[in-house]
Amino acid sequence: MAMESSNTEYLRGTLKTIVLGLLAEKERMYGYEITQAVKERTSGEIVLTFGSLYPLLYKLEQEGLVQNESEEVEGRLRKYYALTLIGRQTARQKLLDFTHFTQLMNRLMQLPLSLSTPDSPAL
Repeated sequence: MAMESSNTEYLRGTLKTIVLGLLAEKERMYGYEITQAVKERTSGEIVLTFGSLYPLLYKLEQEGLVQNESEEVEGRLRKYYALTLIGRQTARQKLLDFTHFTQLMNRLMQLPLSLSTPDSPAL
């Protein structure tokens, strides 16, 4: 089941953290590779589009968090992205912040038992 369009606000709010986290795991990645990693890890429930990825990568470059390197692969130019030292530090902090935030949200938004069972009466 793919994320509904109403849930894209969650993706927008975490996109930077997602990309920095993926780049922190590997030495470098290219755009399509990033989109596929997101798709595979979420069993297709989150689809990262090029229209949202590439503007973010450009912004991360402008902020000095990411650098790119072009390389010819099978006759085509492929742009690889890697974290800078500041980018690594930022990725670590963003991931820690996100983990803390999700823990707080889990505590705050405990699903009431009456909403968790499919047989419960309508509210």
